[in-house]
Amino acid sequence: MTDKRPTQKEFIYCYYRERPGQTIAHAEVVDWVTASYLEEYKEPIRDPDRMIRLLHQEGRLIKDGKGRYRYEPGLEEGRALTPFSATQKRSIFERDGYRCVICGAGPNEGYELHADHVKPVDRGGESTIENGQTLCSMHNMRKKNLGQTETGKKMFIRLLEAARSSGDHELAAFLVDVLRTYETHGINSHIVWRE
Repeated sequence: MTDKRPTQKEFIYCYYRERPGQTIAHAEVVDWVTASYLEEYKEPIRDPDRMIRLLHQEGRLIKDGKGRYRYEPGLEEGRALTPFSATQKRSIFERDGYRCVICGAGPNEGYELHADHVKPVDRGGESTIENGQTLCSMHNMRKKNLGQTETGKKMFIRLLEAARSSGDHELAAFLVDVLRTYETHGINSHIVWRE
C-alpha cells in the first residue's frame, strides 16, 4: 500500500485553495497547518513559514502585504516561472562585466555569480536580459525575494551608516536625500531609518 498523503507544501497549499480570493494572515495559516498536520499524520510539519514563502515565490500565491497571502484560481496557469537560459545568463554576465552590480565582486574575489531577476518573477517580472542583473552569491541571498526598491533602501541605509562612521559628510548628505525620497513617495515605509 502506497502513502498517498500530500507533501507538506501541498498540505499548506490546500488550505489556501479551499479559501480562494481570501487574504489570510501568515500566522493563521501556520497555526492551523501545524495543528492539523500533527493531528492527521501524527508528525510535526517542518518549517511551514518557509513553505508559504516558497508557494509565493513559485507564483502560486499572491502577497497582499507583509505576512498576508491569497490564492486566486487560475493563477498558476497564467504565470509560467521560467528561469534564465544559459545564453541569457551569459549575456547578463557579459553586460555587467562579470561583476555584482551591488558590490562589484566577482569570481576573482571568490564569489559565485548569479543571474537575478530585477523584478522578481512572482511579482510579474519576466526572464529577459533587460530584467536580469548580475549579483554575487552574498547579495543574491540577501535580496531573496525582496523587491528591488526594498533591497536598494537597505543598501542606502548601510551606506549612510558607513559614510557617517568614516566622516564622509558629502556622501552622507546625498544618501539622506535619497532616503528622504523613499519617504516622500511612501516607498517601503516598513523599512525604518533615522536621519
